[in-house]
Amino acid sequence: MANQTAADVLVDTLIDWNVEVIFGIPGDGINGIIEALRTRQEKVRFIQVRHEEAAAFAACAYAKWTGRLGVCLATSGPGGIHLLNGLYDAKLDHQPVLAITGLQFHDLLHTFTQQDVELDKLYIDVAVYNTRVMGPNHVENAVELACRTALAYRGVAHVTIPVDVQSQPVEAKRRSERNIPHHVSDVMAVSAQLPSNAQLARAAALLNAGKRTAILAGQGAIGAADQLAALAERLGAPVIKALLGKASLGDDSPYSTGGIGLLGTKPSQEALETCDTLLIVGSCFPYIEYYPKPGQARAVQTDLDPQRIGLRYPVEAGLVGDSAKVLDLLLPHLTYRDDRSFLEAAQAGVKEWRELLEERGTRDDKPMKPQVVAHELNKLLRDDTIIATDSGTITTWAARHLDIRGDMKFSCSGNLATMACSLPYAIAAAIAFPERQVVCFIGDGGLTMLLGELATCVKYRLNIKIVVIKNNSLGQIKWEQMVFLGNPEYVCDLQPIDFVTVARGFGIEGYMIDDPKKCRETLQKALAATGPALIEAVVDPHEPPMPPKVTIRQAAHLAESLARGTPARRKIALTIASDTVREIV
Repeated sequence: MANQTAADVLVDTLIDWNVEVIFGIPGDGINGIIEALRTRQEKVRFIQVRHEEAAAFAACAYAKWTGRLGVCLATSGPGGIHLLNGLYDAKLDHQPVLAITGLQFHDLLHTFTQQDVELDKLYIDVAVYNTRVMGPNHVENAVELACRTALAYRGVAHVTIPVDVQSQPVEAKRRSERNIPHHVSDVMAVSAQLPSNAQLARAAALLNAGKRTAILAGQGAIGAADQLAALAERLGAPVIKALLGKASLGDDSPYSTGGIGLLGTKPSQEALETCDTLLIVGSCFPYIEYYPKPGQARAVQTDLDPQRIGLRYPVEAGLVGDSAKVLDLLLPHLTYRDDRSFLEAAQAGVKEWRELLEERGTRDDKPMKPQVVAHELNKLLRDDTIIATDSGTITTWAARHLDIRGDMKFSCSGNLATMACSLPYAIAAAIAFPERQVVCFIGDGGLTMLLGELATCVKYRLNIKIVVIKNNSLGQIKWEQMVFLGNPEYVCDLQPIDFVTVARGFGIEGYMIDDPKKCRETLQKALAATGPALIEAVVDPHEPPMPPKVTIRQAAHLAESLARGTPARRKIALTIASDTVREIV
C-alpha cells in the first residue's frame, strides 16, 4: 500500500495475526493508531471502554474466553499506567495479551515534557516481551514478535510507539541495510511437546500403585473434561477443582467434588487430606497449605510449562504438554481400580455438602442471605452461559452455588484476585459470543470500582445480566480481619448506593430484590430482558463465607475479634450460631 504510515503497518500486522477486537480509549498520544483503526474498522473492531483498566481486563478475559490473543490500547502517560492492573491479571493467570501504548514525541522523551512516562521501563516486570518502536521501519518486526511471544509464552507483550512516529510514512530510504522488508512471518508454530513413553510409564506406575488417588484440575485442564472423567473412572479418583479450573469438569459429574481452598468444599478438602496419590492436571493453585502434607502422597503433574512442574508440591513424575493430549497418552497405561471406596466416600461427602448448600440456598430469612441469590440464579442459567465473577465474598457464593454444566464457561481474576474485573470480563464475553447468555456476578465493592463500564454495556447493546450482591461492605476483608487476625472489623463498611437508580441513569433496566420469596421471579424477569440488565440483591452483611472446615485457630480468632469490639458483633454471633446449628442438624 502506498504511503503507509507506521500506524498503518501496526494495524495491518495485527490483522495478519487475526486480531478482530481491540479494547481501549482514544487519546492524543495514540492519534495515529486511532486513525489507522478508523480506516480499517471493517476488519478490526475498536471497543471503547470508560477506563483503561477495564480495557486490559477485557483483553485478558477475551484471551480466556476464546483462546486467542487479547489486545488493549492506551495513550501515553496516564492511559498506559491505568492498564497495569489488568495486565498483571493477564500475567498471573498466564493469558496472551498485547498492550499497545503511545509515547510522547521521540525527541522530547526524558525531558520532563507533558505525560513523559517511559512506559517500556514501567512495564519491565509485567511483560514477557517489551519494546519501544524506534521508527516506522521497526514496527512490523516488533509487532510480529510481540504477538508471537504473547501467544507462545502465554503472557503480556507490550509495544510502545512515540506519537510522531505513528504518523510517519514507511520509506525505503529510512530502512537500515540489514532490515530486509517483510523478513518476518505471521505463522504461529504450536508446540508439539509431549512426554516420552518412559515418562508416561513412570507416571502410570506411580498412579497404579496408589490406593486413594485424588485429581486436582486447574485452568490448564479446561478442554480436557472427557479425559478427566475417563481417568477418574479408571482410578476411582475424585476430581478437585481449583477456582480457575471450575469449568474443567461439570459440577454434575459423579467424579467432581467441587472447589478447594477457602471457598472450596468439605469433600474436596477431605480428599486431599486423606489421599495417598495425587495427580495435578494443569494447575498452579497457589495456596500450598491446602495440598496434602509433603510426604503424605506421591504425585504426578501435567503442565504445558515445565517451569511449573513441582512448583507447589513435590512430584515424582512430570508430564509436559497439553492436558488433553497428555491424558490421552497416559490413560492406556492405567489399570482399572476395583476398590472404589475412596471415590465413594468422596461422593457421599458431596451428597452431604449439596444438602447443606440446598438448605442454605433456600432460606427465607430477612435480610436475605447471599446464598439464596446464587442458588436461585443457578437454576435459571442456560447450559451455554458464560459466568464472570469478582473477588471477595462474592467469589465464595459463585464457586459453591453456581454449577458448571453443558458448555458453560467460568472465570475471574485467579492469582491476582483483584476486584473490579467481573464487568470487563463479561463485556469481553458478550463481544466474543453475542449469542450466549452472559452473567456478571459481582459485589457492590467491585462494581463501584469500574461503574462507568455500565455505559460500555449500553453503547454496544451487550446482552449482559449484572447481578450485584449488595451488602454495603468489603465483606472478604472484614472476615479476614476477624478470622485470620482476631482483629475487630475496621473501615470495611461501604456507603450504600442505589444501584437500580444508577443503572437506569446509564440507560439500563434495573431490578431490586430484598425478599427471598421473590428472588426467583425477579431474576427470571431480568434474565428475560433484552440487552443489559442489572439486578440489585440486598443481602445480609453478617453472613460469613465460612471455610469448608473451620480450624480451632480460626474460631479462636473470630471469638477474639468479637470480644474486642467488632461492630454488630451480636448479629454476627447469632448468624454464625444459626449456620452452625443448621450444619449439625
